[in-house]
Amino acid sequence: MTETLFCYVHPTRETSLRCNNCERPICASCAVRTPTGYRCKECVRNRQKTFDTSEWYDYVLGFIVAAFLSGVGAFLVTLVGGIGFIGWFLIAAGAPTAGVLISEGVRAVTRKRRSRPLFITVAAGVVLGAVPIILFQLFVGNIFGIIFQVVYLVIVTPVVYTRLSGIQLFR
Repeated sequence: MTETLFCYVHPTRETSLRCNNCERPICASCAVRTPTGYRCKECVRNRQKTFDTSEWYDYVLGFIVAAFLSGVGAFLVTLVGGIGFIGWFLIAAGAPTAGVLISEGVRAVTRKRRSRPLFITVAAGVVLGAVPIILFQLFVGNIFGIIFQVVYLVIVTPVVYTRLSGIQLFR
């Protein structure tokens, strides 16, 4: 006969699940599915800490590099925007390349250290780096320039985030 197990977080809930790392009983709401089985939230959190290697100064350096390179990219988008219809194609092709260059610049200064808050900080740097150019376009009244900048940011920001975080959309 099997003994009745109760979740270590919720002692009133019966369960048949165990964390595949620490072997503690866990209920369905406490279980986190991983590629190797179910784990408790505490073990997942502890495992995540080994992947978060960024230092405090990585946030500053990553933000500054991302903002600067994004500002340069936004300025180039302004120049391309003056070309006309072909500018749409150049932005569609150039923005992913700019995203790769920005992410590789950030990787170089952070020495490939990583953490989710660092990736979010860098993405914010990408957006804020383009703000002066967008404000200038707004001041001049160039609606197409603003649209080009928005298209640039919509393409570049996820490219930078996914390249830094290692998310693979296709294998």
